[in-house]
Amino acid sequence: MDDSSDWFIGWDALGDVLISALLFYLLIVILVRVMGKRTTAQLNNFDWIINITVGSLAASGILLDSVPATHAAGAIIVIALLQFALTWLAVRSDFVTKLIKASPTLLTHKGNVLESAMLGARISQAELYSVLRAHGITDVKDANWVILESDGSMTVLPRNETDLHDAGSMDNVDTPENLPEPAERSQN
Repeated sequence: MDDSSDWFIGWDALGDVLISALLFYLLIVILVRVMGKRTTAQLNNFDWIINITVGSLAASGILLDSVPATHAAGAIIVIALLQFALTWLAVRSDFVTKLIKASPTLLTHKGNVLESAMLGARISQAELYSVLRAHGITDVKDANWVILESDGSMTVLPRNETDLHDAGSMDNVDTPENLPEPAERSQN
């Protein structure tokens, strides 16, 4: 019994896969260059989903006989154009930005963990402590603010006397209405 059909269909099929892979590789390289640095930057959830979709379409066009390569390539080009148009609009419209991007969320304030924000963002205390350690902070009381950014990363700002309302870069961060009083700083 010959089971080679499970792993090798024939030279023609292999040639088709190799040529399709080369063409999709070139298409994706060209799209990344045309779309700009944003396509390779740290991704927000929306950008990540678009990249997964493009990868899935490319794989389908390369490997599946039921999906012609031209159909997959056309779909990739349409998605890239839609992504370009949507990001172009987002740069020019706060409304569009709010539709496609999550707002950053304040997780700590002046040494206090904001439990409701942590629960809402599904961030554990262990994750918070890990980020603090990565930024050289050993006690949450030594962090002015920890922000969950729209791309899923966390920003840690060391403790200082700046008021939240005086920090311009914090204007678009979701914050609770009633913030706790600053915690006493640790005595290191």
